[in-house]
Amino acid sequence: MKKGYWFIAATGVIIGAIAVWLTKAGNPPNMGLCIACFERDIAGALGLHQAKAVQYIRPEIIGIVFGALIAAVAFREFRPTSGSAPAIRFIMGMFSMIGALVFLGCPLRMTIRLGAGDMNAFVGLLGFVTGIWGGTFFLKRDFDLGPSRKTRGVEGWILPAVMAVLLALLITRPVFNPEAGGPIFFTKAEAGATPVPPGAMAAPIALALIAGLAVGFLAQRTRFCTVGGFRDLILFREANLFIGWIALLIAVFVGNVALGMFKFGFDGQPIAHTMHVWNFLGLALVGLNGALLGGCPLRQLILAAQGSGDSALFVFGMIVGAGFSHNFLMAANPKLVPAVSLYGQIAVVVGILFAIGVGINGIMRESS
Repeated sequence: MKKGYWFIAATGVIIGAIAVWLTKAGNPPNMGLCIACFERDIAGALGLHQAKAVQYIRPEIIGIVFGALIAAVAFREFRPTSGSAPAIRFIMGMFSMIGALVFLGCPLRMTIRLGAGDMNAFVGLLGFVTGIWGGTFFLKRDFDLGPSRKTRGVEGWILPAVMAVLLALLITRPVFNPEAGGPIFFTKAEAGATPVPPGAMAAPIALALIAGLAVGFLAQRTRFCTVGGFRDLILFREANLFIGWIALLIAVFVGNVALGMFKFGFDGQPIAHTMHVWNFLGLALVGLNGALLGGCPLRQLILAAQGSGDSALFVFGMIVGAGFSHNFLMAANPKLVPAVSLYGQIAVVVGILFAIGVGINGIMRESS
């Protein structure tokens, strides 16, 4: 194997081990590390939605941004840029969150769920790869949203500054509106109540922050990306990033088996549903957007941390999209029948059509 392959494989193993470790330390089952779910929890803590079961400022997201920022500055890769279709990226961030919450997880959680035996995640994987394959149709035809341009340094510090504020809010836990009980909102678990709400399940703050720092640092150095792994394999037959994804999957599988948390099958999986069409289409939307925008939700966090204002807008779009998903009942709810509402189904279809329209426009602009 090439030297770079060993580095990306080691990164995948470490991220997988961290995800299992965080689950054992208190994070929700099969959700040791999920970019979409954790950004959704942050949106709830800020009052952007009122789903009381999922409100918490997740230190892992903060740590990932700071870890990537440290790596970028240390290796002189912090380059503030912006200007590549910012409004489109914001909207596609919103739709990516909607797709992820219809599936109930980002591509990283899809991999974690799959490694833990959840076969609903395999259906999501098929959709994810299909979406990326659809994105490569446009990439092969010189899809382009326009160039990002070097900008003033302050642009690159926006997302890290927001994360610093979130960390302060997490530590101090202020209540700005006592009558409403927040914000900042934190999910509370009733004594003896089962099941415990996901927002009330969390690893210790220091542990979660350190784990995020490690993930962010390694992901920045290796360009780890779930979308990139499949995209490069399809387009160039290049397996570097794909090996990282495989290593992650194996590490999660081994960790779950070793700790007795592996459960194979479709039914009864934690925080999951069996509406296979929407598991497929939800992650197809995430894969398609990721292929067109140059990275999965984790990669967008990393790019934003190293100075990309365009990726920062995608991240903010995801957080706002989480508010829309829950306020307009588009997020899946395994306790309901059907788990994915008509609103969620319509939103996913509209999101896919929007992404296809962006793809067509990107080709037409390049060829005109």
